[in-house]
Amino acid sequence: MPDPAAVLFDIDGTLVDSNYLHARAWHAAFREAGTIVPTWRIHRAIGMDGAKLVETLAGDLDDAAADHADDLHTRYYLESADQLTLLPGAREALADLHARGLRVVLATSAPPDELSLLRKLLDSESVLYAVTGGEDVETAKPDPSIVRIALDRAGVPPERAVFVGDTVWDVRACASVGVPTVGVLSGGISRAELQDEGAAFVCDDVAHLLREVGDSPIARLL
Repeated sequence: MPDPAAVLFDIDGTLVDSNYLHARAWHAAFREAGTIVPTWRIHRAIGMDGAKLVETLAGDLDDAAADHADDLHTRYYLESADQLTLLPGAREALADLHARGLRVVLATSAPPDELSLLRKLLDSESVLYAVTGGEDVETAKPDPSIVRIALDRAGVPPERAVFVGDTVWDVRACASVGVPTVGVLSGGISRAELQDEGAAFVCDDVAHLLREVGDSPIARLL
């Protein structure tokens, strides 16, 4: 039998169509906290650690205003949770890879209240080997800590894992620990940017990945 192998999945923008809801929530939060940040700039920062996102996009806010913006983002995002939908192939991809004998891990730093909503929407608990969350790390991607924790919970070394994600922050985090990344375009970041960061394979979404899994880095795990 081959050594165990795992596929680590980001959730936002990869399995669930949530990136633009996050961008809208941040836009409203920044405006109420006292600054205007164009939505397109916010979108490009989605997936980055929250504190780093605020510092990068709204460095003019003092600490109190920055904390207020962070709290408001969470509130506005949760208020829009009824608009969350699965991306094509989300449940099917998790189930298929599990059936092939791979350990399926949700590798996210989403806070508990958000993660609970996402897991309920995915409705795939029976095929999950492990899950990470925001309480596991102090700093999210591109810091690689959450990837290391996901590998540890999967019980596999970096060479026996593949990460599926939608942002350059995913690719950078995985590159620093030696985990190949499959990039998906469903989060709104371009193929060229994901490839330039080092994504080993790029496809439209996880449904596309499932159709072409034999040509992806996942094939070597099987």
